[in-house]
Amino acid sequence: MFQDLLALFFPESCFACNGAMVKGERYICTDCNVKLPYTDFHEHGATERNPLQRRFWGKVPVRFAFSYFYFRSKGRVQRLLHQLKYKGAKDLGEHLGQRYGSLLKSHYYHEQFDLIVPVPLHKQKLRKRGYNQSDFFAKGLAEAMEIPAKTNVLIRTINTSTQTRKDRLNRWQNVEHVFEVTKPEVVKEKRVLIVDDVLTTGATLEACAVAMLKAGAAEVSIVTIAAA
Repeated sequence: MFQDLLALFFPESCFACNGAMVKGERYICTDCNVKLPYTDFHEHGATERNPLQRRFWGKVPVRFAFSYFYFRSKGRVQRLLHQLKYKGAKDLGEHLGQRYGSLLKSHYYHEQFDLIVPVPLHKQKLRKRGYNQSDFFAKGLAEAMEIPAKTNVLIRTINTSTQTRKDRLNRWQNVEHVFEVTKPEVVKEKRVLIVDDVLTTGATLEACAVAMLKAGAAEVSIVTIAAA
């Protein structure tokens, strides 16, 4: 009764629209859950009908490339990512990972991966922010698909400048040599799923994939919360 009374006077806010949520809703209200811009990339697999897959053709061999949402400026997904990345909404990241992981599992993609690895932050940025948002999305995916997630096998060796206002070439040059696999024995001959929060040009994920393949990974795939 106390919890119900508390919720009546101090309702939790939806992370996507900031509106008050009703009893039974968690993280995202029902209206936003219906209106979020979901992709259908998982339905097309590694074919040309998957536009995210085509972004990596001719650049780096990626087995699968999926995103849960389309990213739209000033939209619901951008607000979700802002809460996850800058407002400490770690549980939201795990929740999204569990939801998308369950969807991917229902299409049997859990059989395609041996290991999940989130894109790391540099230790200085990690110390400043206090957490890596991709770790929590990876954790949710791992729980839903029953695949191990490892946060200590890939590191960012250089604290690069922000990617926000860079074009594709400058983004690639900014991250080309900044990732290193510290435990190649863990990824050797494994089908690695690399996880990040958002994909824009794909330069960061390409660099991570190259590092994984050089370390002996059998193949790499990519999953993000959103794709621009």
